[in-house]
Amino acid sequence: MLERPYTLTAELTYRCPLHCAYCSNPVSYDDRPALDTEHWCRLFAEAEAIGVMQVNLTGGEPLLRSDLERLIGHAHRLGLYTNLITSGVPLSRRRLARLRASGLDAVQLSLQSTDQVLADRIAGVVAHQKKLAVARWTHALRIPMTANIVLHRDNIEQIHDIIALAEALHAERLELANTQYLGWAFVNRHALLPTHAQLEQAKLIAQAARERLRGRMEILFVTPDYYGGVPRACMDGWGRRHLVVSPDGLVLPCHLAHTLPGLTFERAGARPLLDIWEQSEGFNRFRGEAWMPDTCRSCAYRTVDFGGCRCQAFHVTGHLEAVDPVCRWSPDHHLIQTARHAAEQRTERVPLWRRDLQMVP
Repeated sequence: MLERPYTLTAELTYRCPLHCAYCSNPVSYDDRPALDTEHWCRLFAEAEAIGVMQVNLTGGEPLLRSDLERLIGHAHRLGLYTNLITSGVPLSRRRLARLRASGLDAVQLSLQSTDQVLADRIAGVVAHQKKLAVARWTHALRIPMTANIVLHRDNIEQIHDIIALAEALHAERLELANTQYLGWAFVNRHALLPTHAQLEQAKLIAQAARERLRGRMEILFVTPDYYGGVPRACMDGWGRRHLVVSPDGLVLPCHLAHTLPGLTFERAGARPLLDIWEQSEGFNRFRGEAWMPDTCRSCAYRTVDFGGCRCQAFHVTGHLEAVDPVCRWSPDHHLIQTARHAAEQRTERVPLWRRDLQMVP
């Protein structure tokens, strides 16, 4: 029996004041008009009616939407749990209070480093001090906050200080989210991938902190796929529990599904959301096991990882139905091993491609 989605990720815009080299936004996309307020409100109502319980308001930077208060208010009235995923840069304390009054349930604030110079360099703009101010406002307004730090080669050795900063900011939850190499992160993989030694040391520090802070702050450490040996169930499995809607209304099983060639995805409002979830070609393409190559179909993990990440499989191997190459049993696993070997050998900093397509030192 087909499960119902429980989370809607609403990508309200791809616009963003930051220029992070690990951004998960598509490297290229058509500049179609974004959904307006009424479209999003109708979509929230449809999502709630088919079982969705929470909405992640994200982007880009969702604060760039002037109608964010209305969207949060509508979701709140529907009984949906609302989580704002933000850089915090465009925010004022007054607007944060308005968002809270509208029904905002939680904030996930991105940070880049504990060092201001490094943090601003990673973000591509001067933003670190503003982010710290936003964290303090969030605590003062009693809004539950998750601090999210994307870990990579340049900041992973700061993990002890990162945990201390999250404590000082009174975060309820800390996501130490190692970069997943898709979107701009795949373009910049050569510069971002940490060494095995860096990763192992960070894991030890995170594990010790998790025990020390148990009951006070939840710590989630996400190992990068490249060092996992087995794939993880991307978004809990293709088209199983998550809906993603792009700024222009494409209804997707994951953030980058629309970058896969030959798949068709429908736009919100074209027909009932339940029909899209159950019947659309794009959602059904990688459900079940029929699509799987023999390596996956005969694997005991097939009902755990559901074949891994289709976007990763395609962007690394060039084939939609390939075994996720991070899997140690994949015939393409050598491509991941080559990337890891290059990370071990590299000693100098190399340039990054930013979201604005400009090369930076």
